[in-house]
Amino acid sequence: MDNSQDRIIIFDTTLRDGEQSPGATLNVEEKLEIAHSLSRLGVDVIEAGFAFASPGDFEAVQKIAKQVGTQDGPVICSLARAIKADIKAAAEALAPAAKGRIHTFISTSDIHLEYQLKKSRSEVLDIAQEMVAYAKSFMEDVEFSPMDAVRTDSQYLYQVLEAAIAAGATTINIPDTVGYTTPTEFGELIKGICENVPNIDQAVVSVHGHNDLGLAVANFLEAVKNGARQLECTINGIGERAGNAALEELVMALHVRRQYFNPFLGRPTESTAPLTNIDTKQIYKTSRLVSNRTGVMVQPNKAIVGANAFAHESGIHQDGVLKNKLTYEIMDAESIGLSDNKQIVLGKHSGRNAFRTRLKELGFELSETDLNKAFVRFKEVADKKKEISDWDIEAIVSDEIRQPPELFRLELVQISCGDRSRPTATVTLRTPNGEELTDAAIGTGPVDAIYKAINRVTNIPNELIEFSVQSVTAGIDAIGEVTIRLRHNDRVYSGRAANTDIIVASARAYIKALNRLFAALQEETKVESQVGV
Repeated sequence: MDNSQDRIIIFDTTLRDGEQSPGATLNVEEKLEIAHSLSRLGVDVIEAGFAFASPGDFEAVQKIAKQVGTQDGPVICSLARAIKADIKAAAEALAPAAKGRIHTFISTSDIHLEYQLKKSRSEVLDIAQEMVAYAKSFMEDVEFSPMDAVRTDSQYLYQVLEAAIAAGATTINIPDTVGYTTPTEFGELIKGICENVPNIDQAVVSVHGHNDLGLAVANFLEAVKNGARQLECTINGIGERAGNAALEELVMALHVRRQYFNPFLGRPTESTAPLTNIDTKQIYKTSRLVSNRTGVMVQPNKAIVGANAFAHESGIHQDGVLKNKLTYEIMDAESIGLSDNKQIVLGKHSGRNAFRTRLKELGFELSETDLNKAFVRFKEVADKKKEISDWDIEAIVSDEIRQPPELFRLELVQISCGDRSRPTATVTLRTPNGEELTDAAIGTGPVDAIYKAINRVTNIPNELIEFSVQSVTAGIDAIGEVTIRLRHNDRVYSGRAANTDIIVASARAYIKALNRLFAALQEETKVESQVGV
């Protein structure tokens, strides 16, 4: 494929690299829901997972390949080490997709070769060529990544890339695996590859990078100027350590500054044609979905999708924006799908059909069972709030239909507290075997008391490492969203819940995090028993 193409391919790895963010583990149905949203967003490629990593990953890739990987949908990709078993598993999982891609990788930097792989350069060169050819035997679309490319000797890197393309790689991905490089260096690296790999015109040059120094987006934009035509990114920039390059930041940078980037893609400077296939009005909705499902909050000052991204507190700024938005806003909030949301969307007299219709408009496709559960909850909230916004509806649906089945479920929570009393909580939980158990505890505050009472019932060891509350909308009757993160054996589990009563939301969020932890413990026990057999 010719790197002179005049648009940028958006490769989303939220479901693979993004899921490696601590506490962001997703189940199969949640991955499928996000994949559908990414398809509506317009991403070109969805890296659905690492098929060989676990049965759950294989199932997720396979389901996404079947349900999202339609003829008019995105390319569905699975990661695979440069090992035959990995590649074969990826091919099998991707089989239902109309357009599948195997993405195989191997380290190429001397430090990785010496300490991780314990192989010579010539051995790795042979493996790369052989495994790309093996992947090619399963499907036409093959991507190859030399892991830690940024710290790889440039002449050796050129040699590996040439061999991979000769073996059949159609995309060559250059990863900044440790988030080490700077924009100028990365741009020069991409330029050097385009100039020194003889057959580079037969593949698309892609980039993947981490944000350890806060430079991932800047690095990618410099790479575009020097020949990169595919950007590997994640929603909200989630991922290992400091995360990945953020999709929304890259897309909107290319959207807002297209006149600057046009010449680098061979376009007339004044061209108004989009540089990507992304439907920018789906950005905010997708951001919220990923945040809700992973439990990873978006910081208020996050570019593009943060709560403060379009807020103005300075009097000078407010005056300017009121007179003309362009004085202090370089893009319209509506361009990412964010409205002022002041109108009453639905009320307590709204019927099931109106509720169903609005859910579809917001991008929710619910089963009849989930719709019924969400509608009951909507009616409960509508009795307490005069105005029900789109964000309220989203919070209601996200909270109500994501309770894991057959695990702990909150049936009752009561609190007694005040400035001259000791906070006391009573909780009733339904256990996985259907039994109802009630216990009480005293804490330093109402939430602490609830969590102590829940721990007495569940008896699941854990360490609370994050508790945060934010309102979904403005007003004293706003729905409050609580996010919880627990740690157990160096793994992090998250939970999020929403309610007009933040005490109830706090209890539900804690239960959801505990359920994730409990499910993981059950899976470990199952695996251990199978190994024992």
